[in-house]
Amino acid sequence: MRLPLLALLARGPAHGYELKQDLEQLLGAAYPQPNVGQIYVTLGRLEKTGLIAGEAIEQSSRPNKKVYHLTEAGHEALRAWFEETADEPRVRDEFFMKLALAPQTGLADQISLINRQRRQYLNTMRQLSKLAAAEDRDNRISHLLIEGAMLHLQADLDWLERCQEELEELR
Repeated sequence: MRLPLLALLARGPAHGYELKQDLEQLLGAAYPQPNVGQIYVTLGRLEKTGLIAGEAIEQSSRPNKKVYHLTEAGHEALRAWFEETADEPRVRDEFFMKLALAPQTGLADQISLINRQRRQYLNTMRQLSKLAAAEDRDNRISHLLIEGAMLHLQADLDWLERCQEELEELR
């Protein structure tokens, strides 16, 4: 959450609730909605580390609010983040660990695990399809997020098929 908040602050000062709304508007309903408490905790940590600075703004009819802006160190951290590549492919996969360990425990059948996981992926795919249909057509970022998630799910479904074929050959 810290680097996305820095990225939002790169365009100008904002307070926590504005940042929450900006994330929700940008990413749409497909992305897990950020908790405003988590945002304020993260802003506090970013301020402690010197990546942002906050200023209390008096309001006459409401409690004071704190508006944050990036520091030079925050700009540098953000530049470095945009230069980094994402860690992929996933090699630490909890499902794969279950699949690999199931025969040694005798507590789960590998094919049953695959079938259960396949059902989960298909349910998630259906939910994403509904979300895409309901999402604002003009929010291209949200649609790209949903499309990316669906493509990952399709790849995971293909991989499950491959695992099942391989395991059935061993039987």
